[in-house]
Amino acid sequence: MSAPQPAARRTVLKGAAALAGAAGAGLTLAACSTATDSGGDTPATPTAPVDLGAAADVPVGGAKLYRERKLIVSCPAEGQYKAFSAQCTHAGCVLDKIVKGEGNCPCHGSRFDVETGAVLRGPATDPLPAVPVRAQNGTLIAG
Repeated sequence: MSAPQPAARRTVLKGAAALAGAAGAGLTLAACSTATDSGGDTPATPTAPVDLGAAADVPVGGAKLYRERKLIVSCPAEGQYKAFSAQCTHAGCVLDKIVKGEGNCPCHGSRFDVETGAVLRGPATDPLPAVPVRAQNGTLIAG
C-alpha cells in the first residue's frame, strides 16, 4: 500500500477559491440581513389600537414617522390623516426617515410615497399596507 499523494497545487487553489466564495456569499447575505433594522417578530401593522400622541404632531401637508410603532402618518389636509405600515415590503426593514414626501428604507434603498404608500423606487414592488387611523380628542389612534 502506498502513502497518500499530496494534493496537487491546482486542487488546493480551487478549494481555497471555493471557500473564499462561500465566505463572500455569507457576507453578502449578512449585508442583506434586516436584523438591525427589522421590526423583529412584530406584525407589520398594529393588531390593536395604538395611541400615537397628539394629532398636531403631524403637520398639514406633511407626514411623521413613528418608527418604534412601525407607522407613517400623513396629513394631506386639515383633520384628514392617512397611515401606512413603515415596514418595507421588500425585506421587512423599518423605514428610517422621510425626505421630501418619501419614506426611505435604509436596507436596500426602496422609497415609498408617504401619502399613498405607493412604491416610488425599488427593489420593493408592493405598496405599504394601509392602516386605519383617526383623530379622537386631539389624539391619533391607529389600528
